Amino acid sequence: MNRYRTYIPEWAHEWLDVIVPGLQILLIVVVAMLLHHTVRRLLRRAARLYHLPMELVRPIGGVVRWFIIGGAFLMCLERLGVSATVLWTAFSSFAAVGAVAFFAVWSVLSNFFCALLIFTVRPFRIGDYIEIIDSGEKPGARGQVIDIDMLFTTLRDVDAAEPNTQLHVPNTLIFQKMVRHWRHAPYPREPSAVHPGPPAAAEPAAEPEPAPSKPE
Repeated sequence: MNRYRTYIPEWAHEWLDVIVPGLQILLIVVVAMLLHHTVRRLLRRAARLYHLPMELVRPIGGVVRWFIIGGAFLMCLERLGVSATVLWTAFSSFAAVGAVAFFAVWSVLSNFFCALLIFTVRPFRIGDYIEIIDSGEKPGARGQVIDIDMLFTTLRDVDAAEPNTQLHVPNTLIFQKMVRHWRHAPYPREPSAVHPGPPAAAEPAAEPEPAPSKPE
C-alpha cells in the first residue's frame, strides 16, 4: 500500500488505510450486484426457453442469491482485516451444520430434486395420464396430471367413484416405480379391479345321503 502514498497528498496518508479497503469493499458489492442481476436474467431466459414454472425458478434464484451474498460478505470481511483462518473455520462450521441439516431433510430435498428432473427431462406433462405401477397383482395409482410442485405430483383419479378425487404422489415415487403413460384418457378398469368385493364364501359341502338299509 506504500506505493500509493506517492500519488496522493501528504495529508491523506493517514486515510489511506481506510480509503483503499473502502474502495475494495465497494467494488466487491458492485460486482456481486452485477453477478446477481446476470444470473437472474439467465434463469428467466432459461425458464422461457424450457417452459419451466416459476415455482421451480424462484427457489433456485434464492439459493444462488444467498451464495453470492455469502461470498461477498466473506470477501468484505477479509478486506477489513479478518484472518483467513478464522473465515475458513467459520465456513467449515457452517458447512458441517449444513451437511447435517441436509441429511435431516433428505426426504424433502429428494422430492425437490425429483421435481427438477421432472421439469427438465419431462417424462410427462400436465394434462397427460399416468399410472404408477406398484406390482403385477394389484392396480396402481392412475389419473390425469393436474399439477406438479416441489413435493408432489397431483393426479385426478379417473377410476374413483366420486368425481374430482385427487391423488398426491411423492415425486420420488415416480423415479422408484415403473410409470405407464398415456397422452389421452386410458380405458376404464373393470369394476372388480377398482373396487374388489369381499371374497365369495365357500359353499358348504353337501351331506352324504344315508346308505339304504339291507333287508333282513
